[in-house]
Amino acid sequence: MTITAPVPSAGIDPVVAAARAFAAALPVAGVSILEQAPPVAVLASGADTVLATFVGATTVELGILIVDVAALTGGAETGDLPVDALLRPALEAATAQFGVGVLSDPRSGDAAVLLERGTAFALTTDTAALGWLIVATAPSSIPQRAVDGSARMGRINDVAMTLTVEIGRTTMPVRGVLALEPGSVVELDRSAGAPADILLNGRRIALGEIVVVDQDYAVRITRILDTTESTA
Repeated sequence: MTITAPVPSAGIDPVVAAARAFAAALPVAGVSILEQAPPVAVLASGADTVLATFVGATTVELGILIVDVAALTGGAETGDLPVDALLRPALEAATAQFGVGVLSDPRSGDAAVLLERGTAFALTTDTAALGWLIVATAPSSIPQRAVDGSARMGRINDVAMTLTVEIGRTTMPVRGVLALEPGSVVELDRSAGAPADILLNGRRIALGEIVVVDQDYAVRITRILDTTESTA
């Protein structure tokens, strides 16, 4: 269960607000927070720790020192999802208190490093101690103009770009091109039924299938490619 955390009102420490939002968004109800450092024995016990970094106007590093995995993640209700995936909604709720930014994927790490410069909050219910949340903040090394860049994108929303659909290619010698005439058949490097490439200003960004809409050719998007798959 994910609960959207409200933006803290003026005067509330965003670190405390982040801890409250994190507790409220955990997949187990009734979690309380108390500003309290974990005992040395817990730190030395090798307990599971999940770390994440948020980059925005403020850089925020979060660590969750887990005492009871089942209790913290809702036990049987969580299925087979890994702990870091189960905690991500709570991490997102916590970092929302610091404004716009990007949250990294959760990872394993050492919570003791964060304790030297962060604030720790004990996470408990009426019946159990679940663990500790550690929040460490620092001014971002990214200029504010980079954080606000998405707002400026509106200035170029109406710029026209060329979208091209390509069903295949082939390579021919010059003599073959000169021999082309009406009725010639040119074989392409793609089998019938294979997806077409969709190119934006010459760069492949998606795959699709050719369809007919009102007697005009069109393309139905079947897959958006990520950055590593896009090619010029």
